[in-house]
Amino acid sequence: MDILILGAGGHGRAVCEAARDAGFAPRGFLDARAPLPDMLGLAVLGDEAAHDGGPLLIALGGNALRLAAAARMRCALPVLLHPSVIRAGSAEIAEGAVVMPRVVLGALARIGRLALINTGAIVEHDVVVEEGAHVAPGAVLCGGVRIGARAMVGAGVVIAPNLSIGADAVIGAGAAVLADVPPGRVVAGVPARGVD
Repeated sequence: MDILILGAGGHGRAVCEAARDAGFAPRGFLDARAPLPDMLGLAVLGDEAAHDGGPLLIALGGNALRLAAAARMRCALPVLLHPSVIRAGSAEIAEGAVVMPRVVLGALARIGRLALINTGAIVEHDVVVEEGAHVAPGAVLCGGVRIGARAMVGAGVVIAPNLSIGADAVIGAGAAVLADVPPGRVVAGVPARGVD
């Protein structure tokens, strides 16, 4: 499928490579900072105004930024599922979600619209990752965990089973989460404690 990529930063480059691996044919990047030099052999065609209405991979690292861009662009948002992903047959992935290399999606896992599951993350059985949330590289979400909309789960985080992470919460890299995290709260450490 021919596709454009919104965002020509580091995450955009990672999405481009993953998209090629998954059989997409990226035609170029869109970026508000245009003009920019070519990236990975593709032109940066301009800002959002250069969008031709075709399908789009939104490669913006900021959770709220991805959701806002999707609301503005109003186009097809395909799922990007890297071919190295281990996906249970019952796992569900909503439109616009990006699932990067070496991710594991367990039984009945549900990945929300425009969520980002980054390289090597483990999303165990019955986990729900809501709209626009980001699970960073190497994070482990044990069974039954729920990640709220736009929440950020840092690299290498481990979340114990059946916990709830509220909308817009931030879990610092390497944290061990042993209790629910309220919406908007920032936690870090082992065990994770509030830092805000």
